[in-house]
Amino acid sequence: MLAVVGAVVALAVIGGGAVFFLKGGDDPKKDDAKGSSQASGAPGGQADKPAPAPEGNGGPSPSGAQPMVPGWQTQSSDEHAFTYDVPAKSDQWKVFPPDTMVSYTENGQPQVTMRGTANFREGGCSSSANPNTLGEAGKGQLATVGTTGGGKDGTLQENARNWAGNWGVFAYGGLGNKPKIEVTEATPWKHNGIEGYTATAKVTVTNRGSACVPPTAIVKSIAQKLPDGTFHGWVIYADQGVPDALTPDQIDKIMNTVRPAKKAGA
Repeated sequence: MLAVVGAVVALAVIGGGAVFFLKGGDDPKKDDAKGSSQASGAPGGQADKPAPAPEGNGGPSPSGAQPMVPGWQTQSSDEHAFTYDVPAKSDQWKVFPPDTMVSYTENGQPQVTMRGTANFREGGCSSSANPNTLGEAGKGQLATVGTTGGGKDGTLQENARNWAGNWGVFAYGGLGNKPKIEVTEATPWKHNGIEGYTATAKVTVTNRGSACVPPTAIVKSIAQKLPDGTFHGWVIYADQGVPDALTPDQIDKIMNTVRPAKKAGA
């Protein structure tokens, strides 16, 4: 069963009934307050540029986590308790320092935010379906991966669907140019020590400023609940229908590396 999601707090009609999507665990105000040093291009202010991505063509994250796939790069977020891998730098993947922000805004205010991020083929398109960004969002990349959350509202299933739908909305148009979104029901996700839920959003882009802005996109999420009762998400959003776009198998291979974060020395 599919639901149409149109905003951060969205109304979906399922089987004739009204279902309100909670905003979930995103806390844009917290990220905006503590992340200004990573929010290059922030409207109305001078922000420092994000720190450069770690050099190298594969290997452990700053926390010391080793990649599950030989030669891949590892990213970790202690805040959101996720570790995952992406392909090597030579495959045009860029892993950022863990506190670098990716965010889309509305009226200058962050609406969805990520940390613990990585970009694929950054700089490939000078146009964007939604130019209202902070940090490393909207850099012409073909895919972005990251972690989010921290709230206690809703359920794991709701948060999994919200993260997939909300990132689909904001990365591919925003409220002013809403894309068409179909979000699957959340299904259990039990891999590599994480027990949570996953959902997928299929996106049809309506604001195509140029041919390199994708006609469609895919967003996948994993939601987990930590012992303190907070919900945290891992999200990948990826352009589709353009040259060099990630294939479903490549997305799944990255997703299958997601695992609990272990602090250095643990």
